[in-house]
Amino acid sequence: MLAVFNNQDAQGFNKALEKEKNLEKMLSEYESVLVAYSGGVDSNYLLYKAAEVMGRERVLALTVDSELNTSEEVEEAKANANKINVKHLVLQIDLLAIGELAENNPQRCYICKSFIYKKLLSVAEKKNYTAVLDGSNAADASQYRPGLRALQEMGLCSPLLEAGLDKEEIRYLSKQVGLATWNKPSAACLASRLPYGEKITPAKLERVAAAEKYLRQLGVKGNLRVRNHGNLARIEVGKEDISLLMAQKEPLVNELSGLGFSYVTLDLCGFVSGSMDRNLNPSD
Repeated sequence: MLAVFNNQDAQGFNKALEKEKNLEKMLSEYESVLVAYSGGVDSNYLLYKAAEVMGRERVLALTVDSELNTSEEVEEAKANANKINVKHLVLQIDLLAIGELAENNPQRCYICKSFIYKKLLSVAEKKNYTAVLDGSNAADASQYRPGLRALQEMGLCSPLLEAGLDKEEIRYLSKQVGLATWNKPSAACLASRLPYGEKITPAKLERVAAAEKYLRQLGVKGNLRVRNHGNLARIEVGKEDISLLMAQKEPLVNELSGLGFSYVTLDLCGFVSGSMDRNLNPSD
């Protein structure tokens, strides 16, 4: 479990309820929307609220299927959109065909999001949706997120961010309305597992995806990343899962060695979102 909210916690989220009212007001002003939809905590809550406020017939969820996400994530997005009962479109894109993206410089996310957002805006125009919404939250603005610049340049809207809702508040509000994603681990594209400057290839992405799938099978429930440093795997999990992996270290090492990792390490700092960004210069 990632988070448990008791009555005392709930009292602390009164502000979240006020922010939710502001979110509803913003959503009510749209004629129709296309929601950039991964099926994760943020975009699932945004899709639910858009459908609730605007009516399901005025909302389209769009999920990008590429080498940078897993087939399991796409299938889960389909299932979650179906639960909300909105129209859902899956758009296949070959992102590694973009040379600059595959080279993996610190602006990778900006390059990627710029390309994807152009596609989403094109779909919205063809299908007569008047706005494209993104699920960025208020906490994203304080982290290294080059994709936010692409979002702003192209005129996409981020209602959760504009309403001031952060991840924990979105989890709380999601739980209140019964969304299964309220306690879903944080997700990021598979490219985030590689250090900047290390070329992205399908084989590397498939390897980290297979490693993370195996760790889930071992019982890891919380946040998880297998960072790919050449032939070294650096595993990040929540502190509650470190002892679990230590108890399973022999089969774990054997499995990851079979995937092609010569060295298998467990990061004692635990899971850190954006850990690959630590050594970036402000000018990157």
